[in-house]
Amino acid sequence: MFYRECGQFKSGYAADQAIFPILQDKIAMGVLLAVAFIVVPLVATEYWLGSILIPFLILSLAAIGLNILTGYAGQLSLGSAAFMAVGAFAAYNFALRLPMLPLVVDFILAGVVAAAVGILFGLPSLRIKGFYLAVATLAAQFFITWGLTRFGWFSNNSASGVITAPRIMMFGYELTSASSRYLLTLSIVAVFALLAKNMVRSQIGRAWMAIRDMDIAAEVIGIKMLQTKLLAFAVSSFYCGVAGALWAFLYLGTVDAQAFDLNRSFEILFMIIIGGVGSILGSFLGAAFIVLLPIFLNVVAGLFGSSLHADTASHFEVMIFGALIIFFLIVEPHGLARLWQITKEKLRLWPFPH
Repeated sequence: MFYRECGQFKSGYAADQAIFPILQDKIAMGVLLAVAFIVVPLVATEYWLGSILIPFLILSLAAIGLNILTGYAGQLSLGSAAFMAVGAFAAYNFALRLPMLPLVVDFILAGVVAAAVGILFGLPSLRIKGFYLAVATLAAQFFITWGLTRFGWFSNNSASGVITAPRIMMFGYELTSASSRYLLTLSIVAVFALLAKNMVRSQIGRAWMAIRDMDIAAEVIGIKMLQTKLLAFAVSSFYCGVAGALWAFLYLGTVDAQAFDLNRSFEILFMIIIGGVGSILGSFLGAAFIVLLPIFLNVVAGLFGSSLHADTASHFEVMIFGALIIFFLIVEPHGLARLWQITKEKLRLWPFPH
């Protein structure tokens, strides 16, 4: 009887130990969202809201899209910025030609258009993979950018190809302040991040990870390669398309294909490498690092006065990016997300480690 009761006690204790970290994470996430929605708009300046937090959130959304495709489905892509451009121009044309549609609907439809384009360029993944698939998506980057600048219909026949985004109207009110645009961006990103988190935990998420780990074994156990891979491209492109629409409407205020060049695609790729491949949290950590690093370098440049010029700081930025990518690929391939997970585990045991 005593041993049976001890065994029940141990099993109950183990269950509590498994549930407690989950409750901690949910409480921490609730507190973080409360701070982001309530405290940040009250204390942050217009500069921080409009120039730092909004691009951080939008780039996090784009990184989530690429992480779904590369981190979870194992399909390498170098065309994320091209799908952002598709979303930006699609949202502009929906807002221009169908003004009766709400702005959020324009963003969702822009994501759908980007998803359709993503499926088209995802077809080569059925025959090729790895480096060759990366080259195919790189071709998509150049082709989409050329198409958006070559055909004037997409930019409403603008002579320069750069167009001003329509006014941002929500429920009859125009969003002109940085705090209102920040709250709208935060709401959209929070919803889509939650959807992505649940998606990768679902059956389709497990199918993506099975293809990533061993595609031949996944096909043997009955996973349909065609639908699963194309769905990964569609979902990834949808997220990038919505991010592109937010970038054009809520951050830049203009729609320009040159804002979504190859450097932007590499920037998003660096985010998931540094933040953590196959991690929704890593997408946010990588985006935060990419956005905050130039600010940190500017502060360092200010400390050194005129001895550190802007071009030198930009060169340091590129060097640091490269060094960190090599570091994480060698030392910790799962990036900042894994380091944060290890830190949490140690803090839960501190100061009484087992």
